[in-house]
Amino acid sequence: MKRRTNPLLVFLCFFFSDAVAGESTDEPYELEPIIVTPKQDENDKFENTRAITVIETDEIKNQLPQVMTDILRGKTGVFVQQTTPGQGIPIIRGLKGSEVLHLVDGMRLNNGFFRNAPNQYFTLVDPQNVERIEVIRGPASVLYGSDAMGGVVKVITPEPRFESDTWKSEHKIFGQFASADLSTLTRIATQAGKRGIGISGGVTYQDVNDRRAGGGDMQRPSDFTSLAANGTLLFELTESQEFRLDVQYLRQPKTPRFDELVDGFGQTNPSSEVFFFEPNDRLFIHGRYRIKRPLTFIDQLEINVSNQWINDDRRTRDFDSVDENRERNRSSLTSLTLKANSAWSDRISSIYGIELNSDNISSQRVSTDIETGFSEHVPSRFPNDSSIESYAFYLQNRFNVFPDLALTFGGRYSLFDIKLPEVDRGVGTNLKIDDLTGSLGMEYRITPTLLLRSNLGRGFRPPNIFDLGALGPRPGNRFNIPNPSLKPENIVTVDTGVDFTMGRFYGELFGYYSDFNDKITSVATGEVTNDGRIVVQNQNSNEVRLWGAELYARYSWDGLELYANLTHTWGEEKLLDGTKQPADRIPPLNGRFGFRYYPTARLWIEPFILFATRQDRLNNRDANDPRINPNGTPGWATANLHLGWDLNPKWTLRFALRNLADSNYREHGSGIDAPGINAILSLTGRI
Repeated sequence: MKRRTNPLLVFLCFFFSDAVAGESTDEPYELEPIIVTPKQDENDKFENTRAITVIETDEIKNQLPQVMTDILRGKTGVFVQQTTPGQGIPIIRGLKGSEVLHLVDGMRLNNGFFRNAPNQYFTLVDPQNVERIEVIRGPASVLYGSDAMGGVVKVITPEPRFESDTWKSEHKIFGQFASADLSTLTRIATQAGKRGIGISGGVTYQDVNDRRAGGGDMQRPSDFTSLAANGTLLFELTESQEFRLDVQYLRQPKTPRFDELVDGFGQTNPSSEVFFFEPNDRLFIHGRYRIKRPLTFIDQLEINVSNQWINDDRRTRDFDSVDENRERNRSSLTSLTLKANSAWSDRISSIYGIELNSDNISSQRVSTDIETGFSEHVPSRFPNDSSIESYAFYLQNRFNVFPDLALTFGGRYSLFDIKLPEVDRGVGTNLKIDDLTGSLGMEYRITPTLLLRSNLGRGFRPPNIFDLGALGPRPGNRFNIPNPSLKPENIVTVDTGVDFTMGRFYGELFGYYSDFNDKITSVATGEVTNDGRIVVQNQNSNEVRLWGAELYARYSWDGLELYANLTHTWGEEKLLDGTKQPADRIPPLNGRFGFRYYPTARLWIEPFILFATRQDRLNNRDANDPRINPNGTPGWATANLHLGWDLNPKWTLRFALRNLADSNYREHGSGIDAPGINAILSLTGRI
């Protein structure tokens, strides 16, 4: 493959020696705190009863992420599936895709063609523009609405918030190189402002080549590029009012669907001769207005308006076929939210709001005979001009019963109007679905060091455009036909956990049980297409029972921090005929343990182990999926080393060695082998 030179990386290397020489003392130093990004999320106290994984700014940077899911790999309660480089999803409590709600700055990323299976949309968010990630584990439909069944992934981007009365500015350059795929990543960012006003922006470019897996196996084709840009304006109108405007964009011009282009398990030939997401991109424009005390009984009111456009364009051709398809699939999602919080007394407070979402889907597909050049329109992947409109009102309360006991309880009413025109598939529908859901949580301080938390909640997900109307080839040599008669999915989960804090030790243990009904599942119809693909249709066919445990522990002492986490998930699925089998895509027992040591104030070292046990409890769909070994996915463990070094106040070096033993392995459910031994070097400069 022809290599492209990254000019910014060359620039960083040129200044590297000067950066090292610029400061030689080991004495600690302080950087001027130009930008402050407070959390400012009024949901916090209403989420205290829940199991939440929080990933802060420094940890995000230290992960050296290539795509968003890299930040979540190895975190408590989260398992990562990756079908192809440049894409990936988190699996939370056994659920995935549209069964997990993804939010960016409080606004929905999930759209009308989000699959309830592995998909690529979460990685259309730039991981270089992330301040914080919160993973709510378990249903959270009262505060967050539909799709929040397995949990919620909340991505929070930085705010240019200044404390100085004089104008200040800061510019950053960042370069990263990884050896396993000879990838380069560069970012240029700037921010400026003073008290009351701030602006920021950045551009990220990434060039990734074919991946080298453990033992030297090359994963071809797995190369891709991406370009991302963002800009933010924060303006404090008065001491009690502020306005924020965001623009985010990310584009992957041509990303191969690796598992479709190679022989998978049980295959002698790949499913596709050509399969590229060409292109996939996301444009997000978001405005937020906040006002404190607009009325005597409202402490804060927040209004959000956003538009999100996602293009999922594809170029595909089945193996040994002369018909090549070009698809144009577009979601245009408009969202409006109003959220208020009120403290009625020292003991009772509420958060409540209204949400409106309107998602319009356009879809076209043109087939071209590559030998004759003849082109014609063929049935599109989704019904063209289909739409989902939703309206919701929610109220959640917190009641401090005693100083050591607090209860949260609330409900949400939602109404959905889903329209699928018949267009080119002969079936259509206009579904009107409403739903009432609720939750109850408890937080009880048993002793000063022991906190008990428990929740009972219901989550739901109405069928979306993908579930109801998708038509065409799917991975695993399948061909999907529409089903306009689906019902919503719903789940009820109960979980209980304890937090233990004593001196330098902190531990958390949660157990949960979920009753998942009317699960929308792809079911074989018994028919086969002319080109040999198995005809499948989405149906409300199964009941699923999920249970598991999540453990996290941390001990800190004199510059040393030891940590460990462990996640276990078990799932059983009951079919319509009463037979039972393992639930699909259930992660194996997995976790991470290691320690971080600070020999000086400017240097830290972190060796750690990532691991997963064998997973041979396979659903029938898993066993027939070319991405998954029908004999089960072998267990694996990798030894890794991360290092960070503040060379001086302006330059920071980060280095990682991953998979030191060069093990060849695949994360369960993924469509590509994980990278082999991988050396990653990054350099950040502040100007």
